[in-house]
Amino acid sequence: MADLAVGLAKSVVEGALTKAQSAIEEDSRLRQSAQRDLVFITGEFQMMQSFLKLADDERTRNIVVRTWVRQIRELAYDVEDCIEFVLHLDKKSQWWRRMLPPFIAAATQPLDEAIAEIRQLKARVEDVSSRNARYSLISDSGSKPAVVQQQPPAAARAAMGAAAFSMLVEATDIARRQHGDLTQLIPKKDDGLQVISVWGTGGDLGTTSIIRKAYNDPEICQNFTRRAWVKLTHPFNPHEFIRGLTAQFYANSCKELHEEALRGVLTRSDATQGDFLSEFVRQVNDASYLIVLENLSTMAEWDSIRTFLPDKKNGSWIIVSTQQFEIASLCVGHSYQVLELKQFSAEHSVYAFREGSRGDREKDEEIPAEHGVGPATVLTSKNNAATAWMKKNSIIGRESEMNELREYTTRARFTSLQVISVWGIAGVGKSALLKKFFCDRIRTNLFVKYGWVDVSHPFNLRDFSRSLLLDFHSESLQDKEAAHHGTIRFKNPIQECRDLLEQHHCLVVIDDLQSKEEWDLIKGALLSRSSESIIIVITTDSSIATCCADKEELVFNVKGLQDDAASDLFHQEVERMKPSSTLKNLKKEPLEELTLKCGGLPEVIVAIAGVLAKKTVTLMDTVDSTNGKFMHTLETNPEYDSLRGLFGWMYSYFRSCPDSLKPCIFYMSLFPRDHSIRRRRVVRRWVAEGYCRDSEDKSAEQNGEVFFSMLLDLSIIQEPSQLVTTTVGDTRMIACRVNGFIREYIVSRRMEENLVFELEGSCNVTTQRTGRHLIIRDSWDRDKIVFESMDFSRLRSLTVFGEWKQFFISESMKLLRVLDLEDASGINDADLEQMLKQLRRLKFLSLRGCGEIHRLPTPFGHLQQLQTLDIKRTSIMKLPGNITKLQKLQYIRAGTSVQAEESLTPCLSVPKFCRSRGQVGVVVPGGIDKLTALHTLGVVNVGASGGKAILKELEDLTQLRKLGVSGINMRNSKKFSSAISGHVHLESLSVQLDNDSEGCLSGIKLPLKTLQSLKLHGPVEKLPVLEVSELKKLAKLDLEMTTLTETDKRLIGGLPKLCTLCIKLLQDSQLGFCITDTRSGLELPTYEKVKVLEIASCSSLDVTFGENTMKSLELLKAHCCSGSSIKFSGLDNLTELKVVLLKGFCDDKLKEELRTQLNGHPKKPTLKLEA
Repeated sequence: MADLAVGLAKSVVEGALTKAQSAIEEDSRLRQSAQRDLVFITGEFQMMQSFLKLADDERTRNIVVRTWVRQIRELAYDVEDCIEFVLHLDKKSQWWRRMLPPFIAAATQPLDEAIAEIRQLKARVEDVSSRNARYSLISDSGSKPAVVQQQPPAAARAAMGAAAFSMLVEATDIARRQHGDLTQLIPKKDDGLQVISVWGTGGDLGTTSIIRKAYNDPEICQNFTRRAWVKLTHPFNPHEFIRGLTAQFYANSCKELHEEALRGVLTRSDATQGDFLSEFVRQVNDASYLIVLENLSTMAEWDSIRTFLPDKKNGSWIIVSTQQFEIASLCVGHSYQVLELKQFSAEHSVYAFREGSRGDREKDEEIPAEHGVGPATVLTSKNNAATAWMKKNSIIGRESEMNELREYTTRARFTSLQVISVWGIAGVGKSALLKKFFCDRIRTNLFVKYGWVDVSHPFNLRDFSRSLLLDFHSESLQDKEAAHHGTIRFKNPIQECRDLLEQHHCLVVIDDLQSKEEWDLIKGALLSRSSESIIIVITTDSSIATCCADKEELVFNVKGLQDDAASDLFHQEVERMKPSSTLKNLKKEPLEELTLKCGGLPEVIVAIAGVLAKKTVTLMDTVDSTNGKFMHTLETNPEYDSLRGLFGWMYSYFRSCPDSLKPCIFYMSLFPRDHSIRRRRVVRRWVAEGYCRDSEDKSAEQNGEVFFSMLLDLSIIQEPSQLVTTTVGDTRMIACRVNGFIREYIVSRRMEENLVFELEGSCNVTTQRTGRHLIIRDSWDRDKIVFESMDFSRLRSLTVFGEWKQFFISESMKLLRVLDLEDASGINDADLEQMLKQLRRLKFLSLRGCGEIHRLPTPFGHLQQLQTLDIKRTSIMKLPGNITKLQKLQYIRAGTSVQAEESLTPCLSVPKFCRSRGQVGVVVPGGIDKLTALHTLGVVNVGASGGKAILKELEDLTQLRKLGVSGINMRNSKKFSSAISGHVHLESLSVQLDNDSEGCLSGIKLPLKTLQSLKLHGPVEKLPVLEVSELKKLAKLDLEMTTLTETDKRLIGGLPKLCTLCIKLLQDSQLGFCITDTRSGLELPTYEKVKVLEIASCSSLDVTFGENTMKSLELLKAHCCSGSSIKFSGLDNLTELKVVLLKGFCDDKLKEELRTQLNGHPKKPTLKLEA
């Protein structure tokens, strides 16, 4: 997790650099000395930034380096805060003070304080830089003294050349890997002179120990009475070479006592060169020998050595140790085999080269087919094994996923597509789910052959093909290697795999694919266009899954178990491990908390259940301690060794994340694990914190949306426990929640970095609570003494859940930029005024859901840095005039316009406190057009804000991307249409009509080309001018109308991207989703992309679905008001329907009719009820 800390430091340093450069270039108010200080600070930060970019895994593990990184980050925070203060000083309030005499002017002015602080920061920067020099943190070798590093695989490949590396790949692919030591390669029988070369991808690391083990092997010592180990010198000296060989031959073959052997060696050392040569010739001629040549570097040396060691056909052996691939292969001969002796890591293996040919190996592997098992026998046995596996292993909470996988394979077969990909984070249960699906398919006999192969790493195509062939021939679901060891061998596994996949209907599951390069090798070698086989690839990476699948629609994401299923799995595992366990007698709350922290990951749930099932007397204490130190327990307790692989994956998972994303990952841990978080809320907070900034082609918010999408792809955030996807495209998810397990992993690391502190339960007074972000949970006992003992001098964000207390605001919170009070209770107007007097540097202010707030006080106009204002669902009905001074405002959400699911439930879509005043939006002051940075504005009550005058100002806000208005009527509708006609960036538009404005939208035009979401509420009799050709991007349509005409339905049914459709009808009506061709009379395919349909009525509504409509619909919501009725027919035509949700006042007759229809539906959709 140190890598996340480094990534956060990089982001903070980058933000400080941006601010410093801005101050240097733009702010003339700084004195010249301060300008020079900022130039110095900028230069030092650039060097620190360069170091952070080079900080590798080894450096970040060094505690000294990590301390230095933390100091850089804190210093960067302070520099950014200071410069931001300077840049936003009130220009008008400073000049006249400097004209006053010293005895009248204040002792120190804000600018003087800022310049003094910059001077202090410069000194701190110098200290941090000199600290690096003292501890030698930055050096060519990283975080510790320079050492000679082993050559990494990439460098080794470059050194040997592309051609040589291809030769190695080919050779290792031809020769099935053998694991062992050199003793297995040196036969006992007499034969000609044999040569083995030993070479490693990481230099000579490990090669000496491997050779030494063989050299000293007792059996080899007995077989070779003449042994010698020679380390070659450069340049090669033949005289020293012969002298050394002869002396070692004698020493190793001498049978006398050790003292006499030493005397013999010394005697030969004094002999003449002629004597040595004669003795050497006699030794190599009389008996077989074993010679190790260490550090052979040239073929010239090898040729010279071979003149002294001719082949006497006496079974002698030479072992060559070299660091060069080419030398290793040439010493053996042009025809050679390569065998892997040992794999030290994924990046370093040691290979042996020996004489042989491809033909020899192929002959060795070629065995007649009749030695195998017949296909019919294999399929029958596999069927029995699959049935037995499914009886023994029950998979909880995956019924819907099983159905979807069946649909995926059916779709792939009928569309002649081959590859389906399944992805999800480690531990989520992908392999278990696919194993169940694999067994289910075996029992159906839909395919001729079934194969499951686990990808080994490092990847070898021949091994992969051989493993797949063995599984095709295997009668069981496991132990295929042992079952067929020495029984079935293959002439050319790669070609045979390709032939089988092309000639037969095969179902193949490829588990644990880790790179696109692996897939490219598999695809290029084994798959052909004419193949009718289905391949399912399992991976943890969404990008790999997308790369493998033939179509994006064939990418399947396995998510964590829902809370109920997770709890069921936990208790089932405890029951299975120990039926007599007393766990079922414990309170529910601690166990529910424990399963929530597992994040729906079956691997973690099963591991914890297995440990707790063994406990007896200490059971409750173990549950409490595991809850209290969840991640620490799982990482350090030996009882959880089964999770080591998961934590290893987690570490590499976060390490591979882009550095710019790591602050966002840290930030998500601020929200409770079971808390639903709005996407907009998260992104706007990221912008305020500086985690996403403007780039050349994207705004800060657009970059934030990209980051949100990336967290979604990484499964760090996921959809709340909902019934079905309700997103406008995957990146436009309305709400999310943090995966429980990943959140616990982040929380366990964030405290090390002193970034976040939270108050919950009962807390003791301590001086250790300090950081940049404070979270007050609703469970905290609101102890004022504890709160006032804390240090808020560096606090950047305050988030409150539950009840607000007046003492939550402190004078020391001068740097606070994010104040998030969404849905907090007990806040009144006086509290808000007191807050805003002290928190002048806010960038984000959310009072959403604080119903007791009625106005924005005068100090609100001092928030010069404010970017985001969210006062939705408050009692504020009018924005103050001083809001027009806040030039940095980008986002204003106000009024009482609510989401579709809220507005459709009651017959009147306006909350109580607005219904009495007859308003939906808020009144905005004149001059709103001065806020040129605005891109989100709503809901504005046009009628109450001045009508045509305010519309003229809205016309000037051309950068708006999201706009909500109310109070549209016959008098201003055309002017409104004209005002927004030039808004080419508009993506979301919400329009609320006045009650007496029937038909006011008829004939008017709206800017449609860029719209993704359109909401029209009120007594809409007729839609505005809409054309399908202009609505190519529209994904969500929300309509409240008196009735829906056939023309309207035909137009809506043809929208190509429409995903969510919400319709509320105010009159008795027939709502038929069935469009026929005017010429042929045949039903047309319509509403093809709609996945979510919401319907509401205040009276009587009869809904009918045709045979060719809404073929993608997954969720049907029906909202019933008191006295209304809804009737459905044709539900069986909705082939993808998963859930029907009834909300509001639904009578028993409707419920019973729906149950009857859904029971007869092929998919057996679920009926759910909500009050």
